Amino acid sequence: MKIRILTLIFLLQCAFSLGLHFHPLDPLTPQEINKTSFIVKKSHLGSLKDLTFHYLDLEEPNKTHVLQWLSSKKPPQPPRRRSLVVVRAGGQTHELIVDLTSGKIASSRIYTGHGFPSFTFIELFRASKLPLTYPPFKKSILDRSLNISEVSCIPFTVGWYGETITRREVKASCFYRDGSVNVFTRPIEGITITIDVDSMKVVKYSDRFIKPVPDKEGNDFRTKHKPFPFSCNVSDTGFKILGNKIKWANWKFHVGFTARAGVTISTASVLDPRTKRFRRVMYRGHLSETFVPYMDPIYDWYFRTFMDIGEFGFGRSAVNLQPLIDCPQNAAFLDGYVAGPDGTAQRMSNVMCVFEKNGYGASFRHTEINVPGQVITSGEADISLVVRMVATLGNYDYIVDWEFKKNGAIRVGVDLTGVLEVKATSYTSNEQITENTYGTLVAKNTIAINHDHYLTYYLDLDIDGNGNSLVKAKLKTVRVTDVHNKTSSPRKSYWTVVKETAKNEADGRVRLGSEPVELLIVNPQKKTKIGNSVGYRLIPQHLPVTSLLTNDDYPEIRASYTKYPVWVTAYNRSERWAGGFYSDRSRGDDGLAVWSSRNREIENKDIVMWYNVGFHHIPYQEDFPVMPTLHGGFTLRPSNFFDNDPLIA
Repeated sequence: MKIRILTLIFLLQCAFSLGLHFHPLDPLTPQEINKTSFIVKKSHLGSLKDLTFHYLDLEEPNKTHVLQWLSSKKPPQPPRRRSLVVVRAGGQTHELIVDLTSGKIASSRIYTGHGFPSFTFIELFRASKLPLTYPPFKKSILDRSLNISEVSCIPFTVGWYGETITRREVKASCFYRDGSVNVFTRPIEGITITIDVDSMKVVKYSDRFIKPVPDKEGNDFRTKHKPFPFSCNVSDTGFKILGNKIKWANWKFHVGFTARAGVTISTASVLDPRTKRFRRVMYRGHLSETFVPYMDPIYDWYFRTFMDIGEFGFGRSAVNLQPLIDCPQNAAFLDGYVAGPDGTAQRMSNVMCVFEKNGYGASFRHTEINVPGQVITSGEADISLVVRMVATLGNYDYIVDWEFKKNGAIRVGVDLTGVLEVKATSYTSNEQITENTYGTLVAKNTIAINHDHYLTYYLDLDIDGNGNSLVKAKLKTVRVTDVHNKTSSPRKSYWTVVKETAKNEADGRVRLGSEPVELLIVNPQKKTKIGNSVGYRLIPQHLPVTSLLTNDDYPEIRASYTKYPVWVTAYNRSERWAGGFYSDRSRGDDGLAVWSSRNREIENKDIVMWYNVGFHHIPYQEDFPVMPTLHGGFTLRPSNFFDNDPLIA
């Protein structure tokens, strides 16, 4: 009887929590996460001892219903809350939809396609400890005259290389601490340990050669300087946070946090100073996938081609943000909640921060000297609002910013820092090198391997509504002819703009850099007062980077979406993860490139823009022992969206 009463109380608490939502895109609450796992465990899956939760998130609500809810003048009933759940049990992957209103499983199926769900922290932890008790590995450590108690092993995902049958595997690489805190700089080279994660057994072991472990002297990444305090109170307006809704200056938007994507920005709208009404800009925006392939093809390294978001989880890898290091002194900090391997809610404290930023420049300025007797100067300080998170994925740290500007722009930035992934070598000087090392000698006995970073952003832009189009504004050189030259101008040429509207998804795959072009998402049904189609344009911060791998290389088959920096596809609420939903050991038969190949119509449709922020990283000695931040990103800037500059309206 006592158990029944406790169960009833638990269900009533969960039911009560469902009525407290301010927004249908709010992440699952701790109560909803726990209720979901409770329902799953009460099902037939609960009798299996190896039941493990790998994905538990809000099922993406119907977009039409969400927009109706947002536009309703009366407080409407929010769309039904449902959880999307992926569990492993009995050696199989199960997908479930749990209806949180009825408390029942709405659907359940066994996934039989290619790829596996992300690894749990417990699986990775157990895999990291397994080599330390494996007799052949202990012998290898002894043969190198190393102390096993100073060894740390790190499991890496293995990708896919044409195998017809795959299992959930990782390959552990090991490092020798011996008093060093910069673990990745001291690899024990030559040993590869393949682990079956489901059985948690070593299934293949290789000890091919011995190289000297790089020295620990000079590899400490810790700073000797104290953090310098800086304040976020840089305007007289500030910002307001109500639940997951944020309002600042002329912006209002919704912020969320998930185990897979980390920070998500939703329903971002900007105030039109002329009409005093908020206008839609972006329905959803978040990181979709990362792809980090290393350029060393030898046996011990070829498999290091990571898809971190799908294989590990960007949000799950988020760190507790540190005041004065990650965020200004007076930033507001927000928590996130994810499901643990047992399905229970886990609180992740201070994984997001929100603050006003002073760019110490001008949003605009002008000095006019042509008014007789006057010198007139006017301008406005560059003040913006930033939403930030930091994810640490192994050796790399990613600082992700969503920055909102008063001029209506959204600036999206990512800073790469952390420590390099290196391999041990016998070389101590460049003059000794007689072979391809696939990287740079950055310290004695230490080669940092060449590699790439691709961070793919999902941008569901709704510029003044759902009916949007991709417009390519191409800059074309025109020769001045006699027809144009009736006034005898000495000019020989000029450039003009030729606009092309993409009709289908094939047109939406865009390479940048080969010709001058601006890309705009416009609403052809909405015009400014003087007749221009309202829109936003994409402004890359740097020349876009695309993959240099060959199309038949297996890592490229899995991440073929990195061949173009820009993709525009038709909206489908199930299409959010560029590398496919099941990234681990995926085969390239799901994901952005596959969806785009359907060649759906994208003119005057509900469309999604995908942008790859890419880096070809050639390591340099200044990147060792810790790498100074490397910045990339893009801006979404209003382009004929307003009738004039909103800063002075």
